[in-house]
Amino acid sequence: MYTGMVTLQVLDTVFYEAQRQGRISFYVTTIGEEAINIASAAALTMDDLVFPQYREPGVLLWRGFTLQEFANQCFGNKADYGKGRQMPIHYGSNKLNYFTVSSTIATQLPPAVGAAYSLKMDKQDACAVTYFGDGGSSEGDFHAALNFAAVMEAPVIFICRNNGWAISTPTSDQFRSDGVAIRGQAYGVKSIRVDGNDALAMYNTVRAAREMAIGEQKPVLIEAMTYRVGHHSTSDDSTKYRPANEIEWWRMQKDPVNRLRKWIERNGWWSSEAESELRIDVRKQQEKLLRETIERHPRDYPEDVPL
Repeated sequence: MYTGMVTLQVLDTVFYEAQRQGRISFYVTTIGEEAINIASAAALTMDDLVFPQYREPGVLLWRGFTLQEFANQCFGNKADYGKGRQMPIHYGSNKLNYFTVSSTIATQLPPAVGAAYSLKMDKQDACAVTYFGDGGSSEGDFHAALNFAAVMEAPVIFICRNNGWAISTPTSDQFRSDGVAIRGQAYGVKSIRVDGNDALAMYNTVRAAREMAIGEQKPVLIEAMTYRVGHHSTSDDSTKYRPANEIEWWRMQKDPVNRLRKWIERNGWWSSEAESELRIDVRKQQEKLLRETIERHPRDYPEDVPL
């Protein structure tokens, strides 16, 4: 899981820089939310159907989506499965049971419930899993999906990334309830709140939720508390609506990657040398892949911007 979280972190860095250089048009990072991505994916099986939002590339990474496939989609080249019809970071993979990302907020929730009910009718040993942010819980689709799931007793796991911000709207301006978990309880859905920056807690929670969803054939809602350290997207400057020192505090004190690293180092499973080797290797691999992708699929890239 730690290797996956570091790879995701470096992936974000490389593609964010590529967007800033004008090589791709748009990008969304998962900085600060790596544990939710990787740990939840590790707790699922490949038979489980994933209905993501746009901040779950780590789930795809865990399932085997290659760095080349990520690059193909972000560049929208002829090897992209969507043939360039989608914006960058709108990934999808039939092979990996990962439904294509839609920008429209919360529209993935009702289809996830329908797919889960289909799995139930077919008596499959699998569930549907859908991800969304706290902003998504303010949409009508969220309420329709939870009620549908509760009434039909569909084996679906709702994972809410409560990172405090719906682009520039804080949770205090979205609802007066005690977060999102209590909303699930109101619909009759078993709900739990977990520290989304603790990879081990996240893994154990999703694993238990999966056993419950399939074993009891009922929905489960997980509210993963976290913080969006990066900007909402490359079209956003979050320092315009939140203090820079708040962002820095979360980056330094609550970073999920550092937290897991400290734990595995204390257990003697990791070292500074292994850390350096991993990050250098992943960075070199991704930069090499980026250069090769541009060379194979040339476009009007700025010639004066070095890779």
